[in-house]
Amino acid sequence: MAVQQGGAGSLVKAAAAGDDAAWEALVRSFSGLVWSIARGYRLSSADAADVFQTVWLRLAEHLGRIENPDHIGAWLATTARRESLRVARSGARTVAMDDAGLLEFAQTDEASPEQALLQAEQARFDAERATRMWRAFGELSVRCQELLRVLIATQRPSYAEVAAALDLPVGSIGPTRARCLKQLRRRLAGEVSEAESRAHISQGEKRREDRRA
Repeated sequence: MAVQQGGAGSLVKAAAAGDDAAWEALVRSFSGLVWSIARGYRLSSADAADVFQTVWLRLAEHLGRIENPDHIGAWLATTARRESLRVARSGARTVAMDDAGLLEFAQTDEASPEQALLQAEQARFDAERATRMWRAFGELSVRCQELLRVLIATQRPSYAEVAAALDLPVGSIGPTRARCLKQLRRRLAGEVSEAESRAHISQGEKRREDRRA
């Protein structure tokens, strides 16, 4: 569950007073937001991890001097964005994220042959679906990709935090999100139609080959 603004402010004050449990609660609540911002700048895993650690170090250094503890999420988002930009502009390593590669499938060592076959087919279907989705996602504008990545952080961020992360007006986030999702759905529908067309063509070719045989 995401921490409410008032609750986050209380955690900041408690952590500044030396409460280790409050610090751990802050890290649990906002780690997803910080990580999604760093990865949104297409940094390598190592550089994103450096950004992640630096952001929390900055918070530890300024914990007792945060002007508005209730808006700690926005503070973290702004710090993560600035640090990510600094790393990206310094010529740090960047990599294209292979999101489909994040999928993990269950091991089938002890499954029956029938179960193994069904699981393999399901895994193939899931992988193909994920590939189509991320291919459609990659066709979106950079701004749409950044926005959607931040919005799907583990702990759903507030619009104020998203605005701080991407340097956008708060009022523009809702309409921009709707436009980006509409574009994603349209591109995904195109991916599905193309895949079905290829499958239909492939089946037709197979039938012709069978008849010739």
